[in-house]
Amino acid sequence: MPVTQADAAADALLAANAQNEAMAEQLDALNELLAKPLNEILAERDKFKEAAAAWDAFGAIWMLSQRAMKRVALDLAAGQGVSEEEVVARALALANEVLNGDGIDLGGTIAEAQMAHIDRHRAVLRKQFRQP
Repeated sequence: MPVTQADAAADALLAANAQNEAMAEQLDALNELLAKPLNEILAERDKFKEAAAAWDAFGAIWMLSQRAMKRVALDLAAGQGVSEEEVVARALALANEVLNGDGIDLGGTIAEAQMAHIDRHRAVLRKQFRQP
């Protein structure tokens, strides 16, 4: 069935109305924000900056602890004649056991709350720890 000019105009009108509604919602949200006193807006910004700084510091702590633990693992492995490649392969295998298993917590070394956190991010973690 061919599209008539009336059909095309009706589709364009529906699209324009949808776009208008979306823009009206954005404008309402902006007006709601601007209706707040400046000190409230700035307080929210300061809370955001504090939270971002805390997460940044946590990331640095986590990264440093992971590098230190890797160094310890590699040093201990070298003392036993195990290569770095084998250590990395074993670490990936263990991570994949946790990600693909049902409740595998590496012998109790992952707390229940940590397992719940892992579960929430399972899809992203599976991409990160994919083995060749």
